[in-house]
Amino acid sequence: MRTKTLSIVFILFTIVNIQNNFAQETPSPRKLLAVTYPFEKLQQIIIPRADWKPFPTYANPEGLVRIPEKVRQAHIAEGERILETEWKPLPASVFLDYVRNGNRSRFEALSFERRSRLANLVLAELFARKGRFMDQILNGVWAICEESFWGVPAHLGLQRKGTGLPDVTDPAIDLFAAETGALLAWTHYLIGSELEKISPLITERIEFEINRRILTPYLTREDWGWMGFEYRQRKGYARPVNNWNPWINSNVLAAALIIEKEETRRLQLIHKVMNSVDNFIEPYPADGGCDEGPSYWNRAGASLFDCLELLYSASNGAINFYNESLIQEMGRYIYHTYIGNNYFTNFADAPARMELEAPIVYRFGKAIGDVQMQALAAHFAQRQSLGTGFIKGSFGCLNRQLPALFNVTELRAIPAAEPFLRDVWFPEIQVMIARSIASSKENFFLAAKGGHNDESHNHNDVGNFIVYFDGLPVLIDAGAATYTAKTFSSQRYALWNNQSAYHNLPTINGVMQKEGREFFAENVKYQKSNRAANISLELAKTYPSEAFVKSWQRKMTLNRRQNVLLQEKYQLEKFVEPFTLSLMTPVKPTIVKPGNINLPVETANVSIIYDPGRFEASCENIELTDNRMQGSWGKEIFRILLTSKKQVLADEYLIRIEKSK
Repeated sequence: MRTKTLSIVFILFTIVNIQNNFAQETPSPRKLLAVTYPFEKLQQIIIPRADWKPFPTYANPEGLVRIPEKVRQAHIAEGERILETEWKPLPASVFLDYVRNGNRSRFEALSFERRSRLANLVLAELFARKGRFMDQILNGVWAICEESFWGVPAHLGLQRKGTGLPDVTDPAIDLFAAETGALLAWTHYLIGSELEKISPLITERIEFEINRRILTPYLTREDWGWMGFEYRQRKGYARPVNNWNPWINSNVLAAALIIEKEETRRLQLIHKVMNSVDNFIEPYPADGGCDEGPSYWNRAGASLFDCLELLYSASNGAINFYNESLIQEMGRYIYHTYIGNNYFTNFADAPARMELEAPIVYRFGKAIGDVQMQALAAHFAQRQSLGTGFIKGSFGCLNRQLPALFNVTELRAIPAAEPFLRDVWFPEIQVMIARSIASSKENFFLAAKGGHNDESHNHNDVGNFIVYFDGLPVLIDAGAATYTAKTFSSQRYALWNNQSAYHNLPTINGVMQKEGREFFAENVKYQKSNRAANISLELAKTYPSEAFVKSWQRKMTLNRRQNVLLQEKYQLEKFVEPFTLSLMTPVKPTIVKPGNINLPVETANVSIIYDPGRFEASCENIELTDNRMQGSWGKEIFRILLTSKKQVLADEYLIRIEKSK
C-alpha cells in the first residue's frame, strides 16, 4: 500500500532539482557537423557550384509561379516606389558617431537602407523581367562594393586597429559584413546573367569583393571570438559563443556556395563553417534554452536552422540533423516561451512584445515535424496577412526572404493556433514557465529564472520573475533600450534597465546584484503538479560581500487559477539599512490602503497583497523615451518599492498577487 501511495505522489508531483548546473559541462557528446561529415565525405555529397540550383533565376525562371501573383506584383510595386530614390552616401563623419557620441543608429539606418533597397530592386526585376530596375541595381551593387567596410561602426573592434574608421587592409567579418556578402552573392545568383549583359565587370567585381572581404579572411582567420575556436581551446571559459556564430556562418556559407568557383576551396569553406557552427552546438543547453531571450532566438536557433537548410540543400538532403533532440528542442524554444498577445518570456536584452518571423518558424517546425510550432507560425502569418502582398526582409537578407517567398502558399494553408503550454522547465538555463490553464492564456502566468550574471546579453537579474494575467503584463522585465556604445562596454551596468534594482528583486543593505559568472543562484529547485508550479533558489551568492547577505531564499509559486506567491526568508550578517523590494509594472499602480496595491489590467484588477507591518510602499514613474522599450510598454512604466520597516538580521515574508475580489 505504501509503495502504491508513493507512486501516486510521484506521478502527481514531479520534482526536478538542479544545483550549480552551470558549473557542469555538457554531459553527453554531441553529434557535430564536421565530425559526422569530414572533408572527404563532403567531396562525395556536396553538389558542385554549377549544378546547385536552390531557386529559379532570371535566366531560368521556371518555378517563380509558386509565388502568389499578389506577392509578385507587390514586390514589383515596391521596386517602382523606390526606383527613383537616391543611394544615400555613408559619410565618414557619421561612421565616427559611435566613438564620438556613442550613437549607432544614424550610420546603421543609412547602411541598412542601402541593403534593403538593393534586395527589393533585385526581387522586383526578377518578377517583372523587363530590365527597368537594372540600372538602379547596378548603382546599388557598385555603391556597396565601394564601401570601405560592409559592417557597422559598433563592431569595428574586430579589426586589429580597433574602433574609429575602417582599415581597408584588414577586412573584418561582423554580422552585417556577412549579411552584405550573402546579399551580393544572391544578387549574383538571381540576376547575374542580366548584370553581365551590362558589363561582365559587375559580376567580377562582386566575386572579387566577396572573396577579399569574406571568403579569404574567413579561411585564414580563427581569432574572431564569434567563430568559437578560442572558446573550444580555452577550457573553462565562462561564456560560449552566442547568436553571432550561426548568424554570420549562415551568410558566409551562402556566399561560399554561390561564389567560390574552385571546388576544393569551396569544400574547405563549407567544412570550416561546419567546424565553427559546432562551436555553437557543442556547449548549447540540451533543453534548447536560449539565454539571450526569444528575440535573439531569431538569430541563434533560427540562424542555425539557416545553416542546416543550406547544407541540406547543397547536399541534396544527405546532410540532415533534424532528428537530433538538441536541434528539435532549439526550435521548440520559441513557442515554449510564448505568453500570448504577441508577448514572450523576455529575460536579458529581449523585448517582451514582438512579431515572429513566421516563415522561418514554419520551416523549422516542418523540418522537425512539430505541429505546434507550425501552428504558431500560421497564427502570426495570419496576423501579418502574409502572402497577400509584399514580404519584408531584414537588412536586405535574401537568405531568409527567398525561402519565405517560395513557402508562403504552403504556410497559409496550415491551421493556425497558439500553443499555450501549461508548464515548461529549462533545467540548464534555469527558467521556469507556468500558466493556470493548459491551452489557454486565461488567468495567471508566471515565469522565473535562476542562472548567473554573465549570460549572453546579461542583465543582473538572477531570481527575477514576471507575471501576466489573461495574457496581459502585470509584473515585467523592462528589457533593453536601443543599443549605444555603452550597451556592450564597461558602462553596461550603469544603464538602469540592466541593474537588479530595476528588476523584481531586492536591493539589500543598499547593494544591488553584481555582474559576473561568480554571481549565481544556488540550490535551484523546480516543482510542478496539477495544482501548482514553483521554483525556489538561494540568492546569497548573487550579491557582493558588501551586501552582508548570509542567506536569501526566494520561492515563486503559481497556484493555478488562484494566485502567484512570492516567499522570501533571509539572514544578514550585518544590518546597514532597510532592504527594498522592487516590482516593475507597465500598469499605473494605486495604493488602495497599506497592504494592498491595485494594478488594473484590461480584463481585471490585480492586487499585490503585502504585510503593512513589514513594508512601506511607494511608487515611482519611469518615462520611456526609447523607441525599443516603447514598442513593448508604451511611454511609461512604474516601479513599486516595498521598503522593509524591520531592522532585523533575519526574517521571512509572503507577498500575494491575485485577482481583486
